[in-house]
Amino acid sequence: MTDTPDRSDEDPDDAIIRATYRALSSHGYADLTMKRIADEYGKSTAAIHYHYDTKDDLLAAFLDFVIGQFKDAVHAVETTDPEERLELLLDQLLVKANDHPDLLIAMLEMRSQAPYNEPFRERFQQNDAYVRYLLETVINQGIDAGVFADADAEHVARVLMTIVDGARARAVVLDQETALSTGRRAAAEYVAATLEHRPEN
Repeated sequence: MTDTPDRSDEDPDDAIIRATYRALSSHGYADLTMKRIADEYGKSTAAIHYHYDTKDDLLAAFLDFVIGQFKDAVHAVETTDPEERLELLLDQLLVKANDHPDLLIAMLEMRSQAPYNEPFRERFQQNDAYVRYLLETVINQGIDAGVFADADAEHVARVLMTIVDGARARAVVLDQETALSTGRRAAAEYVAATLEHRPEN
């Protein structure tokens, strides 16, 4: 998501979502208000309430937008080679996340609200299930093609997601600049140890 000025001909929902991103980046989830979003939008809070009844409704739409962008990025990957596709997917989850650290912070803040906010929880659960499905599918494709060694693809996908979640949390909570690159290296090492064929003795 780019932090560009809203255009006068931009769809109002898109403009509000981008204003929400800018407000989240500047103030964080705890201090986010409709007034601050409206300031970024350049219009009144009433103009936002015309499209979204509550702040939570708007933030749920924001999550849908961010998750949709991730799905578009994944679908844009043209290679069908399982090894390369797995590498690119892990890059999207870890390396590319470093391109928008403020978004990473905002998403972690919103994720912390998931136990208390059902719309947030549903979206994070759906996204987690979708990413695990992508990982599991490409791993199974690699196993079927003889590219990867036989393994429990579901378990491997869950471990990779645990690495991703841990690296992202450390990057935000502990402000560790190397957390994402360390997570990416750990994911690569785990993939190599688990999925690479071993020479027979």
